[in-house]
Amino acid sequence: MIYNFAESNSLINQFISEIRNVDVQNDRLRFRRNMERIGEVFAYEISKVLEYSAQDIETPLGVAKMNLVSNQPIIASIMRAGIPLHIGLLNFFDKADNAFISAYRRHHKNGEFEIELEYVSCPNIDGKVLILVDPMLASGKSMELSYKALMRYGKPKHVHIVSAIASTEGVNFLKKNINLKDVTLWFGAIDGEMTAQSYIVPGLGDAGDLSFGEKIHLD
Repeated sequence: MIYNFAESNSLINQFISEIRNVDVQNDRLRFRRNMERIGEVFAYEISKVLEYSAQDIETPLGVAKMNLVSNQPIIASIMRAGIPLHIGLLNFFDKADNAFISAYRRHHKNGEFEIELEYVSCPNIDGKVLILVDPMLASGKSMELSYKALMRYGKPKHVHIVSAIASTEGVNFLKKNINLKDVTLWFGAIDGEMTAQSYIVPGLGDAGDLSFGEKIHLD
């Protein structure tokens, strides 16, 4: 199942337009907050497909029977760019356990790069609902490596992969390299082009740099 929010009209279009806008991007605080708001929208939509159970809630005047999420999901994000989007999801799933993956592009002088995975911090995900977050799904290789690394920590009941903006090539890559039987893909928008350096077009640029400042690439 693939959800592309750009195919319908909602407030998420406004948030996506602002993280793309070069004039708005100059305000890092606003960029991060918009990423958070996008994460909050994703959390709300994902909450609709989770399992619920009836619980009795005592009020000052009686007892209310409420349907509540049976088990909180585990939220995993690819650092550093995924942190604001992760926080947005965590704002809504505020009792969720969390996982973090350090995956990055190691650039070479010839212009090529490879994805390296350095660090994973993850609870037991066996039988859990896992939400895997990365703001940009470009080539899809970082997401694939992160997904497979997390599978060493258990077999989740279901996985939700979340990105603010994806490329068509990245989506197709996941279809070929990840078993999507128990995976749902959620995107704020899917763009049709990607540069030779694997940047999404029109995309928005480097989400990590826009959130936290430019970094130095060491060979």
